[in-house]
Amino acid sequence: MNRDSRKVGLARAMSKLGYCSRSRAAELIRAGRVTLNGASRRSPETPVNLKKDRIDVDGKRLAAEAKLYFVLNKSQGVVTTASDEKGRKTVFASLGEKASWVAPVGRLDKASEGLLLMTNDSEWAARILAPETHLDKAYHVRVAAPVDEQILDSLVKGIKTDEGDVLRAKAARIVRGGERRTWVEIVLDEGRNRQIRRMFEQLGIEVLRLVRIAIGPLTLGDLPKGSSRPLTATEKRALDKAMQL
Repeated sequence: MNRDSRKVGLARAMSKLGYCSRSRAAELIRAGRVTLNGASRRSPETPVNLKKDRIDVDGKRLAAEAKLYFVLNKSQGVVTTASDEKGRKTVFASLGEKASWVAPVGRLDKASEGLLLMTNDSEWAARILAPETHLDKAYHVRVAAPVDEQILDSLVKGIKTDEGDVLRAKAARIVRGGERRTWVEIVLDEGRNRQIRRMFEQLGIEVLRLVRIAIGPLTLGDLPKGSSRPLTATEKRALDKAMQL
């Protein structure tokens, strides 16, 4: 099949154009605010050819937005939602006027810090997060305990949680050790909810800080905490190459 003739659902098409999320697009469609080639459509699954069809919302034509990619150094205590009912600061505060155009690629929980990607390219974001790409993510973790080779070995071999999950690190090494505190580097190639914290909790070890330092070949570098910058073309190509299946 010719790539130009492939069709996607109307809600997905609006998301791919960078207008809004697929769920928001579905709301607009059902509300009768969206037309396809001049005709009102109420089904989010109405087939669309993005190369040929015209989509309008409230009478205004949608065009593909420029693809935006940002690197952000998330601070501890900041949340990764667009808004927060408790009034907490969100990661969007560091993006200024670009904030409404992009979304986080995955999440770091409120207590975690470090490298976070932001983009309006939903397909690219999905590839970054997809388990089958096995894109390594590296973290520096400060724990309130001495760590030895036995603990590192357990992290890599796998730890069974109380819920029955088996959580594993791809690699683990001591960055800096002490009698009461240790910095450990953990590399993951899967994204399980609170995976690192849950592994250490199961070992009875408290996590004091958790900082993501790398996603594939992309490193946090010296980007100041709470700041953001555009992803460079070289970094984008390197990430794309790392995700090739």
